[in-house]
Amino acid sequence: MTQRIYLASRSPRRAELLQQIGIAFEVLPSDIDESVMAGEAPSAYVTRLAREKAQACLNSLQWDNAVLLPILAADTTVSIDGIILGKPESDEEAHVMLARMSGRRHEVHTGIAVATGAGIEVALSTTYVEMDALTDAAIQAYVATGEPHDKAGAYGIQGLAGTFIKHIEGSYSGVMGLPIYETAALLKRAGVNILESASKHE
Repeated sequence: MTQRIYLASRSPRRAELLQQIGIAFEVLPSDIDESVMAGEAPSAYVTRLAREKAQACLNSLQWDNAVLLPILAADTTVSIDGIILGKPESDEEAHVMLARMSGRRHEVHTGIAVATGAGIEVALSTTYVEMDALTDAAIQAYVATGEPHDKAGAYGIQGLAGTFIKHIEGSYSGVMGLPIYETAALLKRAGVNILESASKHE
């Protein structure tokens, strides 16, 4: 069984979560068009992007005649009222996103894809997150920290925004960007022995 994979992501959070379960990986980011298609549901959007990222990496490796290891790709988005909230492009946009979620429940969708020579398998994790009611001053102070800038929905549950989260129903690691349970299941089916990998990292 293989014990190494390619990670099609530059996300430090995904790297941290893979390290947590002892998976050795090489970062091989893929750059694709992440535009939302007309009428596309949030869950369909993240699974499509995860698949496309995995396919882009698979294509580049085949072009280079590289040794093919399993490729893991993922994409995360936040949605509320059926509206996809991606990464904010400005402090003002981050403020609007956080104000929309204040005192309400939203969804965090993460699509995961694992590509091997046999094809690409995809899974979806959806977590329901309830955020506390936030004052305008609290939102401004949080945005000023810079933490929302590179995060879907303008917050990171593993950071300061963890203090805003009243309740989650689903996967905490999925909200961070890589649901461990679904990821491990896909990797196992791709021939990665999770426990053996972890023991080699102790």
